[in-house]
Amino acid sequence: MRLIRFNLALAVSLSVLGGAASAQEAAPVVDGSEDDAAVASQPEPQSSPEQMQPQPIPSTLDDLIPQSAVDDAQSWAIGDAGEGDPPSPPEPVGPQNVPLSTPTAESFDISAALDTFALPTPEPLEPDPERPSFAEIEAPDLIELPDLIETELSSKLTLAFPAAPDAFPEESAFIERFRALSAIEALSSARDTVPQLAARARSDEELLAQMLRTYGYYDGEILRQLSGGRRDVSEGELAERDPDTSRRIDADPQVRFDVLPGTRYQFGSVSLGALDRLPQLQSEELRAAFGIQPGDPLYADRILERSAVLRAEMGERGYPFAEFSEPRLLIDHARNEGDLSLAVAPNGRFVFGDVVSDDPQFLSSRHLQRIARFEQGETYQTSLQSDLRRAILATGLVSSVAITPRKDVAPADGEPGVVALDVALERAPLRTISGAIGYGTEDGFKLEAGWEHRNLFPPEGALILRGIVGTREQLASITYRRNNFRARDQILTVDAYASDIETEAVDARTVALRTSFERVSNLIFQKPLSWQLGAEVLYTDERNRVTDGVSRPRQTYLIGGLFGSATLDASDDLLDPTSGYRLTGFLAPEVSRSQGLESFYLRAQVDGSAYFDLGSTVLAGRVRGATIQGADVANIAPSRRLYAGGGGSVRGYGFQAIGPRDIFEEPTGGSSLIELAVEARIQTGFLDGAVEIVPFIDAGSVASGSAPDFEQIQFGAGVGVRYKTTFGPIRVDVGVPLNPTEFDAPVVVYVSLGQAF
Repeated sequence: MRLIRFNLALAVSLSVLGGAASAQEAAPVVDGSEDDAAVASQPEPQSSPEQMQPQPIPSTLDDLIPQSAVDDAQSWAIGDAGEGDPPSPPEPVGPQNVPLSTPTAESFDISAALDTFALPTPEPLEPDPERPSFAEIEAPDLIELPDLIETELSSKLTLAFPAAPDAFPEESAFIERFRALSAIEALSSARDTVPQLAARARSDEELLAQMLRTYGYYDGEILRQLSGGRRDVSEGELAERDPDTSRRIDADPQVRFDVLPGTRYQFGSVSLGALDRLPQLQSEELRAAFGIQPGDPLYADRILERSAVLRAEMGERGYPFAEFSEPRLLIDHARNEGDLSLAVAPNGRFVFGDVVSDDPQFLSSRHLQRIARFEQGETYQTSLQSDLRRAILATGLVSSVAITPRKDVAPADGEPGVVALDVALERAPLRTISGAIGYGTEDGFKLEAGWEHRNLFPPEGALILRGIVGTREQLASITYRRNNFRARDQILTVDAYASDIETEAVDARTVALRTSFERVSNLIFQKPLSWQLGAEVLYTDERNRVTDGVSRPRQTYLIGGLFGSATLDASDDLLDPTSGYRLTGFLAPEVSRSQGLESFYLRAQVDGSAYFDLGSTVLAGRVRGATIQGADVANIAPSRRLYAGGGGSVRGYGFQAIGPRDIFEEPTGGSSLIELAVEARIQTGFLDGAVEIVPFIDAGSVASGSAPDFEQIQFGAGVGVRYKTTFGPIRVDVGVPLNPTEFDAPVVVYVSLGQAF
């Protein structure tokens, strides 16, 4: 078809040329078998008048291409189709006016024909200095794989990383993170097919590429390989298989990813918006808090982490209304850097103003200001606002609290503004009825009930009624307690009670009035110093415990005294310390009147404990020393004397079972006491580390005199279990006496909340 189109075009062109040059005579048709030289030597014939007439130009395509051309296109094109043949081409006008014969299909020279239509040679274009020529463009280099080391995550998944140790420093963290997110790992089963594994592999490939960018590798490559599927069975395998089984079996499919991190990008410029317009010192401190500097590794996770830190730091430095835009990262592959932009609008610095309660009859604004740990005019801190919210919840009077900062005075003329805190409260149920029932080897049967109204005397004035009925204890008490009295965490307590208690050593019937004022340490704020001051007056009718049915004479005492204590706490936890120490001192001057005799004496006690973190084990030790100075032990009421033994004293012995005994072998108590205890709290790893095994050894001595004489020291040892909960460890200790007396049980079990010390 290409040859036909060329000949048609050539014929049409020649016809047009013939019509245009009518003065020339048409060249005769020469048979292709004649010699070209003979043709050239023949005389030129004269043209007839008809031949001198110009040939008409076809007006339609059918006139130009007759039916004979369609039937035999090749013959028509070379002039051999008979009637309807195209007109012979006119003699071309050449330099020597030599007639051109019409070629046949066999003798036609296309090169000679094309020479007559030669186009002028175009002039070369001026070179563009900004665009290199194709010859100057180098072909891209092929990836050359480094030495790789495989890490098998499972039987179906393997990762390979560069062997060079500095090629991918984040490899360990990368593997753990990928393991947690991998679709292959999450969905793996024994029935996985090759198509299923291939689909998961494509998902994991995208995950790996995204993770590389998260760690700052923006030019990394992930090469995925999928192997397995169906394979031929060897003759040996076939002999062992069912004869009907196909000779091809399924092999376990596996996926391998070659992770090529490439170059780790760094942070380029770091822009923090209007932060730079703050005073220089504040701006530098906030930039230091943000922590990201140009040249640091470009970890995407660190951007979010440090943005949260900066937001908190802005709130701690007096900018409660600071606004943050979404961080933007512009990657420049030419520099291998990313430019970070985090627009920060400080919106002014503020100090604390009023604390405004929306329910002043319930909890007044004045009381809320009292329990806040800030004063008006102090620089605003988000942490202090959060602390106020926790303190309000800790009252137990509200079920929910919302605190909203509000602009009270706008910053002006370089002075900070004033922010008010609007407190929205939702009241909680204020009355509580409680009860407990139990049995213990030391206490026997006990039934306890209580009723409490926590805000009967607003604000935070509680009334508590309590009663106990048991084998060894009966009690009725009424207590008035005001929390946060005049300041945060200060408690005023007035307690009136009547009791009848029978312990291992004492049988006492007592009526008492006791008041105390204390600053306590709690879970919200573990204070380095806490203290207590108080006074009490009591009337008690006591005797030593009845033994073998022999009653001892009862003796009444009227006792009045003051007491005070202080605690230095440098431990790291209030309920479960692992390091640090605690030191508590107690003093109580008292006066006692019995049978017309007055006695003045001073009760004193010191408790110290220390904690050492040894990794998976905490070594803890305790020492206690106490004395009563100024009166003989016989003139002191049995309930005020010193005793040892029990779960909080020397484990392995009963409560108050250690100490001097009278002729009836009854513990009489003493005027001096020494206790020692050492235990190792060993983590087991059971239940996510919630279980500890605690071997211990304790010792104690009680003397009748005000100074220890160590005539008799009792030792106890055992092992305990701790189960850690959110409200403190649950303690179970099993102790045995190492040098028991005839009055001591072979094994004693203690159950309580919290560590022994």
